[in-house]
Amino acid sequence: MRLRCAILDDYQGVALSSADWSPLDGRVEVRVLREHLTDRDALVAAVEDCEILVVMRERTPVDAELLGRLPRLRLLITSGMRNASIDVAAARARGVTACGTDSSAVPPTELTWALILGLARQVHVESRAMRDGGPWQSTVGTDLAGRTLGLVGLGKIGGRMARIGLAFGMDVIAWSPNLTDERAAEHGVRRAGSLRELLGAGDVVSLHLVLSDRTRGLIGEPELRAMRPHAYLVNTSRAGLVDGAALLRALREGWIAGAGLDVYETEPLPADDPLRTLPNVLALPHLGYVTEANYARYFGQAVEDIEAFLAGAPVRELRPPS
Repeated sequence: MRLRCAILDDYQGVALSSADWSPLDGRVEVRVLREHLTDRDALVAAVEDCEILVVMRERTPVDAELLGRLPRLRLLITSGMRNASIDVAAARARGVTACGTDSSAVPPTELTWALILGLARQVHVESRAMRDGGPWQSTVGTDLAGRTLGLVGLGKIGGRMARIGLAFGMDVIAWSPNLTDERAAEHGVRRAGSLRELLGAGDVVSLHLVLSDRTRGLIGEPELRAMRPHAYLVNTSRAGLVDGAALLRALREGWIAGAGLDVYETEPLPADDPLRTLPNVLALPHLGYVTEANYARYFGQAVEDIEAFLAGAPVRELRPPS
């Protein structure tokens, strides 16, 4: 009997064309769900006959309750090797193997700079004016050279961000809870003595931390008020790092000049969310990891994960958080 596999949330309809799924022919029946199913009952009805699920990042949470309603499920695959919306311990308790894939730091780094450059040169404002017949030149851009880039986090993505910031002629400073002077020096940047020091010095502040109990809500009202009125906050990491209500106040009341956002507490972002319409927000629909090369990696390794599982030797297994 062939196993059934459902690929969830394939927004662009490219999951099957991004990789060679033919090694599974005759053994696994693969189907794709392009629409995001927020209704739990509808989701269960769509995939309850499946032994394998492939999920994209945190688009669809897989918690203990959902696992309990999918008794046939045996293999759960996520893009990337970290997915906070999957209860790996609950999966393991139910005999479900959870596996991941590699993920590149290049696409989110490039997108973060797209947001920074877009904000600095008011690309979203000027592009909209061009499209809608508005004024010819209504803004004055901000120079990046000579300005200060504050990086909250100096890991794989933060390190790449630092090199590019230096190439733009920016003064780059960094902070994270465990960052040392030596680690900062390896990247050619200075370590800020505290988060508050970094926020007060940065003309652009970009977040690159993993979301955890320790970092959730790290940027709240006091931190946003510590930023310069002309500064921009950029978040392509996780929405939970920032207090959403405080950010809205900061943007509406001018505590900061604006924000570049690619991550949100609720995704897809509701149509009436004010972040969609605030004039000082450059917002994208969580595109940080969405590139041809990354998708080829995700779905190609998903096929490998399924093949290894069928052979009785799973690879890239996820472990419950310690």
